[in-house]
Amino acid sequence: MKIIFIGPPGSGKGTQAKRLASRLAVPHISTGDMLREAVAAGTPVGQKAASIMASGALVPDDVMIEIINDRLAQPDAQKGFILDGFPRTLVQAEKLDGLVGNGKSELRVLQLLVPDDAIVRRITLRRTCPQCGAIYHLENSRPASDSVCDRDGVEVIARPDDNEEAVRKRLDVFHRDTVPVASYYKAKSILREVDGIGPVDEVFERIEKSLAHGSS
Repeated sequence: MKIIFIGPPGSGKGTQAKRLASRLAVPHISTGDMLREAVAAGTPVGQKAASIMASGALVPDDVMIEIINDRLAQPDAQKGFILDGFPRTLVQAEKLDGLVGNGKSELRVLQLLVPDDAIVRRITLRRTCPQCGAIYHLENSRPASDSVCDRDGVEVIARPDDNEEAVRKRLDVFHRDTVPVASYYKAKSILREVDGIGPVDEVFERIEKSLAHGSS
C-alpha cells in the first residue's frame, strides 16, 4: 500500500506514519528526517536546506523531488511505503503522480486535521533528545528527570525552528502551499480526512478505520 500523510507541522503525522508503517511492514519515508540528516552531515543538499528550514520556509521543489525520486527507487519501497512530508506543493504532487501512478488502487492520502492554535502549543512545548531522537512535550509527556532524556541522560532541546514566530510562518506556508495539495487529491477521490485531536491511540484507530472504510 502506498500512503501519503498530509497535515500541518506538529499534527502528529510523523508519529502516526511510523506506527502505520510498522503495522503494514513498509518503509516510513520522512522528508523532514532525511533533510535533518543531510544538514547534520553537511551535504550539499543539507547546506542548501539549513537556512531555509530554520526560517520556516519550504525547501525548493526540485531538491525535494530529487530526494524522493532516489528514495522511492530503493528496493524496500517497491512493495509500498508511507510518505511523510511529501508532497507539500502541487508541483510535487504532480511529479509524484509520474513516479507512483495516481489510480485509486495504488495511492491513499490521509489528511490529519488539527487547528492552528493547538499546533502552536504542541510545537513550542516540544523537546527532542539530540542523541537518540526521543521526543517529549513539556505539557503532557515530560522527561522523568525534567530536562534530560529518559533513555540516555542527555539534555533535551527545542529545535531551532520550534519557536512561535517560525511555527506561525510554517503554518502560513502550509495553508498557502499544502492545503491545495489536499484539494488536488480530494478531487481524485483518494483523500481521507482524519481528526488529529486526542490521544495517539485514538487518532491511530481513526486512521485505520478511514483506510478500511473509505473517505471520511
